[in-house]
Amino acid sequence: MIVTRFAPSPNGSLHLGHALSAITSYDLAQNGLGRFLLRIEDIDGVRSRRELADSFREDLAWLGLSWEEVPAQSTRLATYEAASDILKAKGLLYPCNCTRAQILAQTPKIGPLGMIYSGHCRNNPPPSDAKNVAWRLDIAAAMEETGPLTWIDELAGEQVAQPGLAGDVVLLRKDRDTPSSYHLSATLDDAADGVSLVTRGMDLFFASHIHRLLQALLDLPVPRWHHHGLLVDTSGKKLAKRRQSASLFQMRAAGLDGKALADELRKNCFPAGLTLSSSLDWST
Repeated sequence: MIVTRFAPSPNGSLHLGHALSAITSYDLAQNGLGRFLLRIEDIDGVRSRRELADSFREDLAWLGLSWEEVPAQSTRLATYEAASDILKAKGLLYPCNCTRAQILAQTPKIGPLGMIYSGHCRNNPPPSDAKNVAWRLDIAAAMEETGPLTWIDELAGEQVAQPGLAGDVVLLRKDRDTPSSYHLSATLDDAADGVSLVTRGMDLFFASHIHRLLQALLDLPVPRWHHHGLLVDTSGKKLAKRRQSASLFQMRAAGLDGKALADELRKNCFPAGLTLSSSLDWST
């Protein structure tokens, strides 16, 4: 049975890009006589707002979707800590107290998920105060433990895992209001929720290389992936909360028909100025 999920963060209103992702995930579950889950990823510190999570549910219902809701991330913090303890015991995490300015000064390379950390703190002795550090995954050491890995995207086919493309990513953040990174929490949550088909946008394609590595390190089940295209504007940039893309809330308030909108999105009929891109261009 296919189990998919839609996992928004309540730090801004949903837009048409989110609608496309939710509809894609819902339809894949429906077509496979499976389950479509809603998971609220609410560990973004003070930016996470409960009222937005309520708005998300109204948005999904307006689009004509139904779902099973699973526990929000804020209820799973002990799980993330336990997993990080396993990785620390394996010697695969190291503390990093570099500031963003210091990382920039190290002239890092730019990869598909942003700046690639130089590894400055990898061989440093642990700081006396380990409370104010981030913890990074030593990708080379982790890959040495697991050996070669592959994963399957239903659209792009079998992939050889290349987590080094993103460098030594942060798994535990300095900011304890947002304790776990997306990589660790989403990987653990998908395993706990029994997700068998991870459905998300093409912008997270390269994150799946890291998630496949974490699955191997933590002995988690390996799902399949489905990375769908992204809605982009006339400049080729994806829709984003931070860019104040038109929200589903605004569309609902204007009296638009959500089910009709969902059907248009299924047919790849988008509002003027928007197109669907399957590009792996890092800048989008």
